[in-house]
Amino acid sequence: MAEPYVRKLSTILLDAVTDKDPLVQEQVCGALCALGDAQPAEALRACEEYLWQHEKLAHPYRTMILRAMETVVSGHISELDKDVARAVIFLASSEMTRAKELVCDWQQAASNVLVAVGKRFIGKVMEEVLSKFQPGALPHYYVVQTLANLAASNVFGMVPFLTSILSTMLPMLGMAKHDTMRVAFCCALQRFSESTLEYLANLDQAPDPTVRKDTFASDIFSAYDVLFNHWMQSREAKLRLAVVEALGPMSHLLPSEKLEEQLPKLLPGVVALYRKHAEAFHVSKSLGQILEAAVGVGSRTLEAQLDLLLAALHAQICVPVESSSPLVVSNQKEVLRCFTVLACCAPDRLLAFLLPKLDASNERTRVGTLQVLRHVINSAAPQMEVKKPFILSSMRLPLLDTNTKVKRAVVQVISAMAHHGYLEQPGGEAMVEYIVQQCALPPESEPRKLAPDSEDLPEDGVRAISISTLYLVSTTVDRMSDVLWPYLLEFLTPTRFTGALTPLCRSLVHLAQKKQEVGADAFLIQYDGNVSLPSPYAITTRLLTVSSHPYLGDGRGAASLRLLNVLHRNIHPLLGQRWATTIPLLLEHLDEHTEETLSQKEWEEKLLAFLRDTLTVVSDNTWTCQLSLEMSKQLPCYNGIAQEKNFLYKCIGTTLGAASSKEVVRKQLQELLETARHQEEAEREGLACCFGICAISHLDDVLAQLEDFMRSDVFRKSTGIFNIFKDRNENEVEKLKGTLILCYGHVAARAPRELVLAKVESDILRNIFQYFSTKVLGIKVETKDPALKLCLVQSVCMASQAICSSAQANSFHFSRKAELVAQMMSGAGSPRSFIKAEPPDSLRTPIRKKAMLACTYMASLEPALEEHVQADLIHSCLHSVLPVLPEPEGEDDHQESLYLDTMRALEGLLTGLLRRNMTPQGLQIMVEHLSPWIKSPRGHERVRALSLSACLLRYFLEHLHVSALVPFHNLGLLIGLFSPRCADLWPATRQEAVSCVYALLYLQLGYEGFSRDYRDDVAERLLTLKEGLVHPDSAILFHTCNSIAQIIAKRLPPEQLISLLLTMFEGLGDPDRNCSRAATVMVNCLLKERGNMLQEKVPEIVSVLRSKLQETREEYILQAAQHSVHLLASQHCAAVVTSLLGSPLPFDSHTCTLWRALAVEPSLTTQVLGLLLEKLSKDVPFKETRAFLLSSSPGRVATLLPLAATCALCEVMSAPASGPAVLELYPQLFAALLLRISCTVGVALPRNLQAKERKGVGSAVAPRSLEPCSSAADALQAMLLRGGNEDVVQRMELEGGWQLLRTSAGHEEGVTRLASAMAKFAGPRLPLVMKALVCTQSSVYEIQRVTSTSFLAELLNSNVVNDLMLLESLLDNLAARQKDTCASVRRLVLRGLANVASGSPDKVRAHGPQLLTAVIGGLDDRDDPHSLVALEAMVGLARLLDLVEPQDLHPVLLHVAIRIRPFFDSVGGAWGLFQLITFGCHGSGTPNSWETNPGGGPRAGCSWGAWRTPGSGSLPLALQLLLKDPAPLVRMKAAETLGRLVKFA
Repeated sequence: MAEPYVRKLSTILLDAVTDKDPLVQEQVCGALCALGDAQPAEALRACEEYLWQHEKLAHPYRTMILRAMETVVSGHISELDKDVARAVIFLASSEMTRAKELVCDWQQAASNVLVAVGKRFIGKVMEEVLSKFQPGALPHYYVVQTLANLAASNVFGMVPFLTSILSTMLPMLGMAKHDTMRVAFCCALQRFSESTLEYLANLDQAPDPTVRKDTFASDIFSAYDVLFNHWMQSREAKLRLAVVEALGPMSHLLPSEKLEEQLPKLLPGVVALYRKHAEAFHVSKSLGQILEAAVGVGSRTLEAQLDLLLAALHAQICVPVESSSPLVVSNQKEVLRCFTVLACCAPDRLLAFLLPKLDASNERTRVGTLQVLRHVINSAAPQMEVKKPFILSSMRLPLLDTNTKVKRAVVQVISAMAHHGYLEQPGGEAMVEYIVQQCALPPESEPRKLAPDSEDLPEDGVRAISISTLYLVSTTVDRMSDVLWPYLLEFLTPTRFTGALTPLCRSLVHLAQKKQEVGADAFLIQYDGNVSLPSPYAITTRLLTVSSHPYLGDGRGAASLRLLNVLHRNIHPLLGQRWATTIPLLLEHLDEHTEETLSQKEWEEKLLAFLRDTLTVVSDNTWTCQLSLEMSKQLPCYNGIAQEKNFLYKCIGTTLGAASSKEVVRKQLQELLETARHQEEAEREGLACCFGICAISHLDDVLAQLEDFMRSDVFRKSTGIFNIFKDRNENEVEKLKGTLILCYGHVAARAPRELVLAKVESDILRNIFQYFSTKVLGIKVETKDPALKLCLVQSVCMASQAICSSAQANSFHFSRKAELVAQMMSGAGSPRSFIKAEPPDSLRTPIRKKAMLACTYMASLEPALEEHVQADLIHSCLHSVLPVLPEPEGEDDHQESLYLDTMRALEGLLTGLLRRNMTPQGLQIMVEHLSPWIKSPRGHERVRALSLSACLLRYFLEHLHVSALVPFHNLGLLIGLFSPRCADLWPATRQEAVSCVYALLYLQLGYEGFSRDYRDDVAERLLTLKEGLVHPDSAILFHTCNSIAQIIAKRLPPEQLISLLLTMFEGLGDPDRNCSRAATVMVNCLLKERGNMLQEKVPEIVSVLRSKLQETREEYILQAAQHSVHLLASQHCAAVVTSLLGSPLPFDSHTCTLWRALAVEPSLTTQVLGLLLEKLSKDVPFKETRAFLLSSSPGRVATLLPLAATCALCEVMSAPASGPAVLELYPQLFAALLLRISCTVGVALPRNLQAKERKGVGSAVAPRSLEPCSSAADALQAMLLRGGNEDVVQRMELEGGWQLLRTSAGHEEGVTRLASAMAKFAGPRLPLVMKALVCTQSSVYEIQRVTSTSFLAELLNSNVVNDLMLLESLLDNLAARQKDTCASVRRLVLRGLANVASGSPDKVRAHGPQLLTAVIGGLDDRDDPHSLVALEAMVGLARLLDLVEPQDLHPVLLHVAIRIRPFFDSVGGAWGLFQLITFGCHGSGTPNSWETNPGGGPRAGCSWGAWRTPGSGSLPLALQLLLKDPAPLVRMKAAETLGRLVKFA
């Protein structure tokens, strides 16, 4: 890097040093240092020049540059040349002294630069500094500070200058008046003294080896005089501390005689500072240096100061150490250093002072004294050698102290003693025992976190340091081997040292290995000279027993086994080779596991196998019997440690099993029975295990001993009624019986199977029940003790299990099976109450678990249980276990474990019973028992029932053997039961439900012939869907249920579909709303996927849906049912419609809901409406009947199918979604419903429906009227509304048209008003409507022809037919009906033709001939008895006269007059004539039927000649004649007409 470039970079950086941001400043300084690392000389020159050029630069920025320069100089001092060094020195000196006042950061930085340069260029630096250190004037503060620091950093360079510096400095001391300057001089003198001492200590490396201490003695003493006699009296604490710090190293340079002279004043003076300064470190350090100097010159005055010194130093060592204050810790180190100096020069005085302090009760005093004692034992070993017995004896009281800090200090002292041979002295064993005692302290599970100022130590700290001390002493201090071996073995067997077993074993292993290295003889334990040592049997028993729980006590199992392995020759000479193989395997097993993963049962079996193998290798009956005796002897040691005592019992049983002496075996068994603590459950269990294990080799002896004990005095005293309160209370007797019962159970469980079968009923079970019920004074008394019940149940269970596991179990006939099963589940009324007597809502004992296990084993034996017994057993067990309330999470792990075990027992029982009937029917029986629990309103019962179901299904699947392809006939029922639970409120239930469905699908595949290992891709998808069932979101949950249903649909056989659906329909009423909703989702999915196969089952499905809707009011079920019907109808529309039409009339609200469900999809709705129209016309609308006993006239009763179809149409079209379909079938619907109205006018309901209709009026069961005509009118209204013709409906309501339609008298008028409204508001619909109506004009029913003709006739009264170009076709159609057999039809035809005059008057002339011909033809109608057709013809003619062409009228006028003439002589003739005249005058009138005018017309007084020629002249005359008519209405109209004629006058 070029120099100008470095300069440029440096200048840029230096300019940036004034940035206001501290982070930027820091980065700039770092960059300067980096630049200095690359080019140190250039960087330093750049900084030097910059500072000279910017003299006004503020001192904080100058400080930063100087610090960067110091960093560069310190890192590259060897690379600098003299010129750069000289420039830097001059700059730094100038910067340091520029300001007279103190600017610490700036001046300190400049001083540091000088010190850094002085490490190499000391001469040049001293030249510059001394130029400012002139005699006669006080130098700058930092000049003195720089000299002090130079002395510390460059000893060999500075010491040669010290003589001149001191000679110059001494006069200055008197001139220094300010404490700050005095502190600087003190610091300089301290550093000068320390440099001198270091120089003198390394003269072989010094540049001038001729330098002597005397050279500086006088100057130092002069300075000492000023410092001690003047400055040390200052009130300024900082100055006093500076003085005392300087006095320490200065004391070494004082002349010997001067030091001896000054010690009587110096030592008290320094000690006095302890009272003035809280921070005593500097005082202690200086005191230590002074004491070393005094001892170094052999001071005789020191002894007189010892009491003062010891008291002051002891007080300092007793100050509590605060971890947050390092000066306090350092002070203690310096104080201990002082004690070391005193111990070397006055050991007797020191111990005489210290040891009495150990008897003090004050904790700090005792702890401090022990610290000093430990320190002097380590640091002044030669002086303490002869004091060992004295020191050991003084430890008596500290060993008894219970304070944790004292204990810790004692352990540390003992550790020091061990390293220096103290424990080899008499009394050393007490120290070893103390260490072991502390190792046995119980460790805290979580060591307390202490505050920094806390004076308490956690007890675990004492234990930890004791364990560490014991191991270190055993392994690193060779001289301790003879002390600890074999002495440490004494601590193995006492239970109070159990906590120390692990460190003891580890130390003993190491010691034993060291002894083995020395030689075999040194290793063998000499019991003759060590009577207190435990025997090999005691060691083996102890180590094996504590190994049963290997991870306790920091892994004492592995440590114990390793010690056993090492001691094999001391245990027995034959064990070495075998144990070298077996024990490493045990250790390897422990290494592979943790406390959480280790199976306790498996581990104990491994240890017992190890014990059996050991006994086999030894093969010495005497040794074995002695071992069993020792094991029995150690039993009381484990009172209160149930698990280890239980294992020891097993070891005794194993050992007795290996013994060949039957007398010893029976004697020890007797003693065990007599001495056992029968009140403790664990001990009863352990003793029973002992008997069971022993029975493996000594079955007959064990049974005989149990019999003997029962007959012995011990037992008889316990059970006699008169002695029951003397020797033992009643509770103890029950516990003793429990022990014996358990012993029999374990004997049955462990004894050889081939021997057990012969004795199980005759001996074992007989005695078990004999103990359970005892005779007192000839009366059989049965116990109520739950513990005894548990023992009985457990023993029966073990006996049953033993029978089942025998090779001859299949041929064994268990004669007491039924009796035992009954006792296991008997009710609370029985004294032997077990399963049923347990409280159903809680679980406190394992009685029901053991009872179910016993039943499980017995169920597999012959003879088989009767069906009702098996059913009662299952029922009892389920009712005993499933309702148990779950424990709050995390509250009681034992209860949770007990419940899990009980559930597993229940699973085993159910699978055992299923095993005897591995058929679909057997599976169905089991599920039927579980079904009520699966649907339980309590969540914990549901999840347990589903878990059991899943277990049974898995078992059934795993053991499925299909010899021929047979159907799994109840698959649908089972899936229908389980699948809705996939949406249960409890996530665990949902998971189990999926597992059940999964197993059922594979069962079906198995029955179809697939192998057990076959994996179906569709069924496997169920496992992936389980994740969706965990999600609480209902949308995700039900989507998952839909996916599950799709899987089911793909794998379900067709014949199972209907049973599945019917079962799921039952699930709609589930109290769990989630499951009910899931059932609806799954049903609809199945209908969608497989509904095409259900045509024959549609009526049944629809019927079930209707019944389910009647049972529930839930909205979601209603919606789901609607969707179900919709799905069915989309695949089997005709069947659904037929099924719904078969519903009872009137339709209830649920049926109506289902009808409306068919209106959701337009294409389906169209299909449904078409089918209903077909049903409407499929049967006659009514049947003729005669009213019974009332009239001879016939009556009409509506037929059911058309009536139901009409109601259905109304319901379907009432749904808003039906609009598009209605529009598509508008004409057909309109025509059909209009004609339905016409043919039901006056038609009655069948009698059975009339009653329902009357009830419905009050109860509102049917929202609509069932009356045939009204229902048809309602349907028509609904159709018009849904077709968008609300205006038509409203107009009809305003005009009363709907009411007219329903009556016989007003029906024709109602049709007319309907046609008028349609013409006005629904014109675009008319062409197709007209076409549909024209097609019905040939109907066999007159009323339908009348209705259609009336509607069409009224259309001609509106101009809309002309607009729609329908006129010609309407005229042709009406004209074609002139020959109809019905007079009303013919009359309405004429009215319609005449309506052209008002609807399309401009078309009359064009069709005049046709119209006149038709009207005149009506005048000739002879088939009408009332001449209504002819009268209608006359009215029509009157309306047409003014509009037809004259040439069309004249040819027929004479014919008309001839036809009219007879009406003057007939009833009503005058009225007809009046109509003719009126229409002739006005060309308009009302088409009222003459039937409304029953009065006759005038016969007398009316002359045909008077009105021979109609015209203006004859008209008034005719009206005049009519004014004399007897009918008031005729006269009124005549007068009205005359009034109108005025206009034509």
